[in-house]
Amino acid sequence: MATVKVYDQDKQESGTIDLAAEIFEVEVRPEILHLVVRVQLAAKRAGTHQAKTRAMVSGGGAKPWKQKGTGRARSGSNRSPIWRGGAIVFGPKPRDYSFKVNSKVRVLALKMALSSRLAADDLIVVKNIVLPEVKTKHFVRIAETLGLKKSLIVTQGKVADLERSVRNIPDLTLTTPDRLNVTEILNHKQLVLLESAVELVHARFAGKGV
Repeated sequence: MATVKVYDQDKQESGTIDLAAEIFEVEVRPEILHLVVRVQLAAKRAGTHQAKTRAMVSGGGAKPWKQKGTGRARSGSNRSPIWRGGAIVFGPKPRDYSFKVNSKVRVLALKMALSSRLAADDLIVVKNIVLPEVKTKHFVRIAETLGLKKSLIVTQGKVADLERSVRNIPDLTLTTPDRLNVTEILNHKQLVLLESAVELVHARFAGKGV
């Protein structure tokens, strides 16, 4: 069980909180993280690329010139791949790039990503964030006080005021415990957990020991 300090939005200590060792103190194995990141990135690929084959290229109905006697190479169609504007040989076709890994591996990778942030001392627990009004400048001030740079902020649920205040700030991303994923955690230098979100993170992994 890891015990970490809880800060308020003015970065004053306001207590401590226990983080489950089976979630936040897992040995990090880069090959597992790499595999799951590949799965997530592959699933995002559209796979809609396509080149035209001879059947798709326009033209080619008539033989361009007679077979012999012109002094030119023989040709039967202007859709030939060797012609400018002709077809493509072995061009890309629409395909699905996604592939699957065992659900236990996905859970393990997410625990490793969370553990890597705690091990690197890049995990901060904040009691709560309250804005006087919905304005980006107010959140910027809080972020500067907490020393946030390229941070993933995990709230207990969708908070409209925070979302509207954060969305225009580069490198700060808001998410919820049920939407946490390996790629997003690793793409941000810091992980910020609101105190109310910690219990939900624990609940997400309840009974999912690896």
